[in-house]
Amino acid sequence: MIRSRANGAVSSGAAGAGARSAASQSSFRAVSTTDSLQGSIAAPGICRNGLRVCVLVVAAAVAVARLDALLVSDLLTDPKMSPKRFASYFRDFKFEMHPFDVQDPDEFLSRQSGDCIDYAVLADYVLKRKGYGTRLIRVEMVGKNMGHAVCYVTQSRAYLDYNNRDYFISLESCGPSIREIAAKVADSFDANWTFAQEFSFDYHTYVRHALLTVVKTDPPSADPDLASSQTPSTTPKP
Repeated sequence: MIRSRANGAVSSGAAGAGARSAASQSSFRAVSTTDSLQGSIAAPGICRNGLRVCVLVVAAAVAVARLDALLVSDLLTDPKMSPKRFASYFRDFKFEMHPFDVQDPDEFLSRQSGDCIDYAVLADYVLKRKGYGTRLIRVEMVGKNMGHAVCYVTQSRAYLDYNNRDYFISLESCGPSIREIAAKVADSFDANWTFAQEFSFDYHTYVRHALLTVVKTDPPSADPDLASSQTPSTTPKP
């Protein structure tokens, strides 16, 4: 779900199964931590009481930290938001794979950890609402047994990549076609790409839709985005 800074309430609809699963995971982690701590100390009642106090103090500290955490609403209300400014918010974030395709955005921000698709989808969501033309691209690479997602910004003729979030040059300049983006992303991994796909994602339904697919071995003239990639771009924003 997407919370508002004003009252912590849901501001734009429920996040669906992904958010519920993330919440259940947080609950499981909290219970497991308490149980393991209590089980590791065979002490009289006073020690167990002291342990409970410690656990409550830690839980309270985590709750306060989450209240102070960056929210999606903070990004949406930033009057100076730009692709580079967006990237600057994530310089200290950690890389961490999650079992769900896309994290709840406020969970991603509060945990300050996630992966490429969390970052790309949030960039698409925020920048699109700031008037930027954005596209979500996922590139599948052979030998890496993985895919990588980026958010391409049409006005900047570059893409935002979670792997570049802590670099001074946080935008990777690139042509607008899916084939060009795929080649650039694969080069950054020193890998060979097999196919790439433009997709959309809706936080409210947690559904991802495939839009256009480009296969590397197909002739470039058959690429479905060829016509749009040859359309003159607008003046890049700084």
